[in-house]
Amino acid sequence: MPQFAIPTPMSVNQALEDRLTELEIKASFSEDLIDKLDQIITHQQDQIDHLAHAIARLQQPALNQDNAPPRNPRDDLPPHY
Repeated sequence: MPQFAIPTPMSVNQALEDRLTELEIKASFSEDLIDKLDQIITHQQDQIDHLAHAIARLQQPALNQDNAPPRNPRDDLPPHY
């Protein structure tokens, strides 16, 4: 017949302290991960904003050309023709 040890208050306290320490370590790693992810997201948002401005600048001449009169293909010929 197996014998079961009755947990002593000291072993229960040690077990709780070990669990608390594990949770604190996990929380610390989670906080570090969240900080890193926040930095990555901020950097990506900056890149998105920069690219959106670049696209807007590239689209601006195209929008202006839509209102311009049609060009004569002869204007594109080199001067020696």
